Amino acid sequence: MRLRGVRRSSNVEDRRRSGGRVAMGGGLGGIALLLVLAIGYFAGVDVTPLLNNGAVQTSSEPRELTPQEQLAGEFAAQVLGTTEEVWSQILPEQAGREYRPPVLVLFSGQTASPCGGASGATGPFYCPLDQQAYLDTEFFATLEQQLGAEGDFAAAYVIAHEVAHHVQNLLGILPQVEEIRQQATETQANALTVRLELQADCLSGVWATHVDGILEPGDVEEALNAARMIGDDLLQKRAGRVPQPHTFTHGTSAQRSGWFARGYEAGNIAACDTFSGDI
Repeated sequence: MRLRGVRRSSNVEDRRRSGGRVAMGGGLGGIALLLVLAIGYFAGVDVTPLLNNGAVQTSSEPRELTPQEQLAGEFAAQVLGTTEEVWSQILPEQAGREYRPPVLVLFSGQTASPCGGASGATGPFYCPLDQQAYLDTEFFATLEQQLGAEGDFAAAYVIAHEVAHHVQNLLGILPQVEEIRQQATETQANALTVRLELQADCLSGVWATHVDGILEPGDVEEALNAARMIGDDLLQKRAGRVPQPHTFTHGTSAQRSGWFARGYEAGNIAACDTFSGDI
C-alpha cells in the first residue's frame, strides 16, 4: 500500500499507553495455542483465562509506546481514513444513507467496551452498542506470523472488515440479524452469523475497489489470502480437528475469499446480499 501522504483519521482513541498488558500463552503450545488464538481473534470471545490457566496477568502502569506500536497506530489511522473517504461517498450514492464513521479504539492487552471486556485474545471486533471498533495492534504480528496472512493490505483488510460491520449497523442489518438470532437454535444462529461475516467480507471488497491511488501490485492477493487463512474450515483443520460446518461462524476459506472478490469486482453494495440464496 502507498500510504505516504494519506490522511490520518481523527476518529481514533489510543488507550495503549494506559497499560493493561496481558501475558498470554502459559501452559499451551503448538496446535492448542493456535486454536485458542483463532477462536478469540475471529469469534470475538475472550479466551484469556484459557491462555493463562485462569490467571490474567495485567499491569496498569502508564508506559511509552514502542516504535513498532507507533507505526502500527499510524497505519491504522491512515487505513481508517481511507474507509471514511470511501464510505462517505458510496453509502449515500448506493444506499441513500449518510455515513457516520466509527471510532477505532486501539488498545494493548485489555480494555473495556459496552459489549464486554476486550483483551489481546479477543482480537479485532465491532461493538454496535457504542459504534466503535476495537483493535489490539499486536494482532498484526499474529496475523502474519501465526496465521500466514502477510502484507500490509492483509492488515488493512482486517480494519476494513470491522468498519464493514459498522456499515451493516448503519444499514440496519446488524440489529435485524441479532433479533432473529435471539429466537433461533444455535446451529441457525451460527448460520446467520456466517452470512453476516461474509457480507462484511464483501463490503471490504467494495471498499478495496474504491480506494484511489494507494494499491500496489499484489495488494488484493494479500487480502484474498488473509480471507482464506481465517476460514473456519482451515482454522479447524490447523487445530487437528475435522471441520464441523454447523459450528462455523465466519464461513469457509473459499467463501470468505470468494465474497471479498465479489465485492471487489462489483464495487457495489447491492452485490453483497449474502442473505438471499446460497452462499
